[in-house]
Amino acid sequence: MKKFNLLVSCSLIASLMLGTMCTTDKSSKQENANAHWVGTWGTAVQLTEPHNNPPQPGISGNTLRQKVRVSVGGDALRLKLSNEFGNEPIKIKAINIATALDSSQVDTTTFTGILFNGKPNVEIPVGESLTSDATKFSLAPRQDVAITIAYDYVPSNITGHPGSRTTSYILEGDAALRQANFANAVKTDHWYTIERIDVIAPEKSAAIAIIGNSITDGRGSTTNMQNRWTDVFADRLQANPATSHLAVLNMGIGGNLVVDGHGGLGPAASARFCRDAINQPGVKYVIIYEGVNDIGYSENLALTEKELISALSNMIDTAHSCGLTVYGGTIAPFKESFYYSPEKEVCRINVNKWIRTCGKYDAVIDIEKAICSRSDTTIMNENWHDNDHLHPNAEGHRQIGSFVDLKLFE
Repeated sequence: MKKFNLLVSCSLIASLMLGTMCTTDKSSKQENANAHWVGTWGTAVQLTEPHNNPPQPGISGNTLRQKVRVSVGGDALRLKLSNEFGNEPIKIKAINIATALDSSQVDTTTFTGILFNGKPNVEIPVGESLTSDATKFSLAPRQDVAITIAYDYVPSNITGHPGSRTTSYILEGDAALRQANFANAVKTDHWYTIERIDVIAPEKSAAIAIIGNSITDGRGSTTNMQNRWTDVFADRLQANPATSHLAVLNMGIGGNLVVDGHGGLGPAASARFCRDAINQPGVKYVIIYEGVNDIGYSENLALTEKELISALSNMIDTAHSCGLTVYGGTIAPFKESFYYSPEKEVCRINVNKWIRTCGKYDAVIDIEKAICSRSDTTIMNENWHDNDHLHPNAEGHRQIGSFVDLKLFE
């Protein structure tokens, strides 16, 4: 009960400080109420743009298999689904989870049904998310799992995550729920409906929520290779005995802004901070690495600088008020990208100076230093960007993920 009260009070504090409502997850059952749940995989959901909607035949009345790679392991899990941005209820006939193999294949001996209040079917109301019953499943650290969903109905406004960097598979009808592979499936590199997997973990286990934009989301990494900088970081945490109890939750959204009301894709970081950081099960650390899109989109740099620093400051204060440790990432250089202008570079330098010297963060992860040219800090290393001088390539992601000091988490 103490943990529940702390979560509710932090939600209230966060909603007051950030001006946004924070709510706790709705669970279909309350068994294992005293268990230590930790988010082991997650993604930041948003309204899927029309051009990122599922290809034909769509997912209404059909079966979708989606693959994810978890962080920490456990012997029991639960699955969170979301219809936060839907315009009608989502109706699901059945879901199972299994160990993922190559492509769409799964280990059929591991098929395990996911239930909601003891039933395989579930309806998710408009604007809500729902967490499944606890399910016995042997989950290893950094394991790939496949979530197969037989949908009855999905609304036209689909809640999902376009930047999956992982291929999903659609088969017509619902008879394929326990099929070993989806050889004839329609492929799409997006996630839909799924939001998080939690595991019951030892008391010392905890989660690191990373709030970010397209760089954190994985732009420039290799599809299906799980080599985003956050993956590199998660692999290093698992390889280090002093940090192997920590999970990484990638809460990056491509095109995302920190400050609400100025465009961008998905809810702004300041608006979704409670959902994607404060309310994550078992969260202990937050990394805030965002701001380049606010500068890049800006038409009033003086105002952007002021608003960006204020929003970051409020996010730090909110996290600290809930007992979380907060680290700040400096904004990577973008000279020679389509965002660049001398005035925008001054704004980036000023915001980075604030990040480094404000004293509000518990520590700073100097991502500019990790990814910049060794001779010029205003430009990304020519071997580490994705041909646009804005996003890292796979090697750039490796550089960032390898740069993070694990001692900050020991």
